[in-house]
Amino acid sequence: MSALDLLNHLLNFAAPAFFVAGVLALLAGFLMPNAAGAPARWVQFALNFIAGLAVLVGGLAYFGHDGMMATYAALVVVCGTGQWLLARGWRH
Repeated sequence: MSALDLLNHLLNFAAPAFFVAGVLALLAGFLMPNAAGAPARWVQFALNFIAGLAVLVGGLAYFGHDGMMATYAALVVVCGTGQWLLARGWRH
C-alpha cells in the first residue's frame, strides 16, 4: 500500500467522526446558546472529534472491521452526549 492509499484510508476512516463533530458544533449555536463557562465552539468540535475517533477505533477493535452500523450509532450517542455536556445542556 502506498503512502497516498494509507492517507486516503485514514481520512475516510476519520470522516464520520469529523462530520458528526462539525455538525454538532455548528448546530449547537442555534439549538443551545452558550452557557456561562462553556468552552468555545472549536474546543467542542475538537473534543467531540477525539471522542468520535475513539469510538471508531473501539468499533474497529471490537468488530474486526470498520463500517458497522452499531459503531456509527455509538458514535452519534457519544458525540451527542458529549456535546450536551460541553454546552452545559442541563442548565437550559
